[in-house]
Amino acid sequence: MTTPERPRPKFPLKLDGLVASGGARKTTLLRPQAPLQQAAVDSARAVRPSGLGLDSGDVRQRMVSRLQAAGLRHELVIAALNKVQRHLFVDTALAIQAYEDTSLPIGHGQTISKPSVVARMIELLMAGANARARQSLGQTLEIGTGCGYQAAVLAQLSRQVMSVERLKPLHDKARELLAPLRLTNIRLVYGDGMRGHAPNAPYDSIISAAGGEALPDAWLEQLAVGGRLVAPVHDAGGRQQVLVVVDRTETGYVRSVHEAVNFVPLKSGMD
Repeated sequence: MTTPERPRPKFPLKLDGLVASGGARKTTLLRPQAPLQQAAVDSARAVRPSGLGLDSGDVRQRMVSRLQAAGLRHELVIAALNKVQRHLFVDTALAIQAYEDTSLPIGHGQTISKPSVVARMIELLMAGANARARQSLGQTLEIGTGCGYQAAVLAQLSRQVMSVERLKPLHDKARELLAPLRLTNIRLVYGDGMRGHAPNAPYDSIISAAGGEALPDAWLEQLAVGGRLVAPVHDAGGRQQVLVVVDRTETGYVRSVHEAVNFVPLKSGMD
């Protein structure tokens, strides 16, 4: 004798009609949101180094720790680099690389310098006579604002930062990116960086993010006695750029040459 075939259930089923094998009522409902939550976690891991958000202090600390392993020693420079969020100053598509030791394009043929280069140049500035005495960069002139990252780091160590940018789109971009940080000791200037910025001279510290054949006279004239200038300059053979440090003393200027670097060309005029 055959058992009559049960009619196939039709959808949608009622929740109170769901039973497990053996007749026991099922008490666990499907949670369609669970896969969505997992997808969000997986997506976050795909864009965050080691599963940490780019706004996490741990991410910056790892970058700074690598710089310390490479030779960075000045505690105030270390603290400044730890404080400024570099990923806020690069394009969203490049944010994942923000805490790698690499330069990144910021548009208009310009780049944001490697963290190691920023650290090295600022550490050299902090070794100047005035900076050593005050544990501060004092009145600082930056040539080449770019996206504003280095200006934000300098602001942690300076009484005031005057940052000059010759490219109007970058000047405007830096203003937009720096505004949320509310750093009241930064003033952005749209102008020809080769002329420095005489209205606020003399400067205890001058730093350039572009390299030329020689140091402009205006920079040397605007450097305070006891002040220090750090800039890339082409070497005597013109084959490569090197970091040049100039200290102004009561009797003149003392120049020293350091390691090879690679910066965008220093240009005059405004665009």
